[in-house]
Amino acid sequence: MKETFARIQTEIPGPKAQLLLERRKNIVPRGVANGIPTFAQSAKGAIVQDVDGNQYIDFAGAIGTINVGHCHPLVTNALHKQIDQFIHTGFNVMMYEPYIELAEKLAKLAPGNFAKKVLFLNSGAEAVENAVKIARKYTKRTGIIAFTKGFHGRTLMTMSMTSKVKPYKNGFGPFAPEVYKAPFPYEYRRPKGLSKEDYETYMIEEFKNILQSEVAPESIAAVVMEPVQGEGGFIVPGKRFVQAVRQLCSEYGILFVADEIQTGFSRTGKYFAIEHFGVVPDLITVSKSMGAGVPISGVIGRQEVMDEAAPGELGGTYAGSPLGCVAALAVLDVIEKERLNERAIAIGEKVMQRFREMKEKYDCIGDVRGLGAMCAIELVKDSESKEPYKVLTAQVIQEANKRGLLLIGAGVYSNVVRILMPLVITDEQIEEGLNILEQSLKACLVQS
Repeated sequence: MKETFARIQTEIPGPKAQLLLERRKNIVPRGVANGIPTFAQSAKGAIVQDVDGNQYIDFAGAIGTINVGHCHPLVTNALHKQIDQFIHTGFNVMMYEPYIELAEKLAKLAPGNFAKKVLFLNSGAEAVENAVKIARKYTKRTGIIAFTKGFHGRTLMTMSMTSKVKPYKNGFGPFAPEVYKAPFPYEYRRPKGLSKEDYETYMIEEFKNILQSEVAPESIAAVVMEPVQGEGGFIVPGKRFVQAVRQLCSEYGILFVADEIQTGFSRTGKYFAIEHFGVVPDLITVSKSMGAGVPISGVIGRQEVMDEAAPGELGGTYAGSPLGCVAALAVLDVIEKERLNERAIAIGEKVMQRFREMKEKYDCIGDVRGLGAMCAIELVKDSESKEPYKVLTAQVIQEANKRGLLLIGAGVYSNVVRILMPLVITDEQIEEGLNILEQSLKACLVQS
């Protein structure tokens, strides 16, 4: 008999989860959102179990932080060993070897045949903040260019760089100055009458126009780009566009920063997604799946750029904690030993094939796209107008949750279902999860 991985035995939320939800309501601010109204009890690989014994296939991966799966034994063993030695000394007080070893490995893996140095921090937003600090210090300039539909975090600077107003920015201004937005290619919403090639040329010209009409290039310290936009809806730019932006940065002495926080560590079939575009960044920000769930982030960059800041100008109390460093070292071991770059490509092919089949059957699926195992479907009210179908998207995600599949949305219109499953997921779990996704879509269409 074929094993079923998703097993729902109570209402969602179940009785234990309902009690916890009441406690949460009384003590946790409502501004902290949750995708599914239940609480985790245990997790292994691509399977999560809640406090009421319900079991879920994980297609969310804790928003892309669990590429090597939940509780991988190499990671948990490394953490146990480190805890027995010491938990924290503060790298700014007394240093520890895992920080150095991890920095050496990342510098070697990152693209670019030049000397690099690596800084570790706590979160993705903090990595972006420090990339901005480093770029400004090195260039002696203040301006930062980010892209429309991009997401970089929830701190003041990264909020300023982020495009999605609700829920991330509404009511939280004023924002940091000297942040400029350039348009980012969105192939699915390319204007009618423009060929793909003409559209890419147009978007390159639009970027050039920013440097003419909005801000002088000599005042820009860095351009920060997600190689594939995450929260923006898994939007993959054309290779020519990325290379043109890189070329303009080089021409004007602007640092090119690849924000690899969601795309990194094999999600797209390479350690860093920017490798797909034949571009070498000056700085790379990393986090999420770097630590398999243990908070850690980093900035990888050219040695001369990274060394511009003076002692004491970079760092933090928990920045690059021993636990984060040993977890990240274990993650790199898992990626290599289990060939997760190759696995991501295979997963992506399997998922995209199924998505293309679904698109043929359901008119509400306007677009399917992705790179490697970073895949998404965009839901619309009709294929002609391409009007975003936000309500249906939320319904599909909720219905999938009820059936035992963890899903999350994305997109500036909140009409994208994104897939960030652990790369250690089995083919059988993928198939069952995709079946649940399609069944959920069908059920929601019938109800509507």
